[in-house]
Amino acid sequence: MEGCEIMSEEILQEEVKEEGQEEQTFEYIVYIQFDGSKKAYTFGANTVYHVNNYVVVETVRGKELGKVCVPCVPYDPTKVKGEIKPVLRLATKYDVIQKKENEEKAKEALVICQQCVDNLELDMHLISSEYTLDRSKVIITYVSDDRVDFRQLLKDLAAQLHCRIELRQVGPRNKAKMIGGLGNCGMETCCSRFLSDFDTVSINMAKNQMLALNIAKLSGQCGKLMCCLRYENDQYTELKKDLPKINSQIMYNENKYRITSMNLFQKTAKLENKEETLFLSFKDIWPELEEKKEEVAPKEHKKEKSKKEHKEHKENKEHKENKEDNKEHKEHKPFHKSNKSKNKGKKHE
Repeated sequence: MEGCEIMSEEILQEEVKEEGQEEQTFEYIVYIQFDGSKKAYTFGANTVYHVNNYVVVETVRGKELGKVCVPCVPYDPTKVKGEIKPVLRLATKYDVIQKKENEEKAKEALVICQQCVDNLELDMHLISSEYTLDRSKVIITYVSDDRVDFRQLLKDLAAQLHCRIELRQVGPRNKAKMIGGLGNCGMETCCSRFLSDFDTVSINMAKNQMLALNIAKLSGQCGKLMCCLRYENDQYTELKKDLPKINSQIMYNENKYRITSMNLFQKTAKLENKEETLFLSFKDIWPELEEKKEEVAPKEHKKEKSKKEHKEHKENKEHKENKEDNKEHKEHKPFHKSNKSKNKGKKHE
């Protein structure tokens, strides 16, 4: 019986939670960025917030100060994945001052944490520490090759910091993103500049782009393969379609040659045999393939054109309908005014 009662209480609690979730509806979606992150996070609100407004939001970690990066959008369930947290209010001067104080306190907390790590001789490399806005929680990020038993570390930190502590382990790619720096191209690293998520990068992408398999040159600051290897991979696979592989043998002018290299953008290939070396264009070697590609290209262009025209036609139609609705609304208002003026005239008579 006791078990039945406990189960029924749990079910009631779940129902109450579900009811509470249903009641919490929002009119607008607000896109917010936090310090040290280029990614925009979605939050719900019932009031309009403008770009560059600082707001206090409820996150998984606690209360945080964020900046509105995009104009508010009417709430649409299709644009939201899972639960959406609320925007609590506009930030005040006190919140901004509190944020600056928290940054100073976070530096102190990092020094204390480093001392504790050194005392316990733990294999941890600390990166950063951050307080929530109400200073109820501190989040310390670190890098480590192995799992760390930090139970004693938590006890020591709790005794000195007097708040909730979250130790967050990140990988080498996240570390590079947080620290930033310059890539091999001379520009700021992609992860710290604009990337929000990390996609898988494999050595096959370097092979596909016919790059020299020198791991030192293909690796970024994090020691992993560079993210930019993904950017042109699809284009290379499209250009290499129906072409023979490198080191394959072909017949040209009744002689056997081996393909030693190809330039896909200039559409040239290097052919070699024991007697001579030739640099030829794709049209000279494979005229049929080039003709096929030339035939396919205008068809794809036509498809894209028709899609664009269809979109434009839809937009124009909607625009006209909106205009007509506005006209009807305007015509409807003067009608009431004329009736009122007539009634006033009758009274005067």
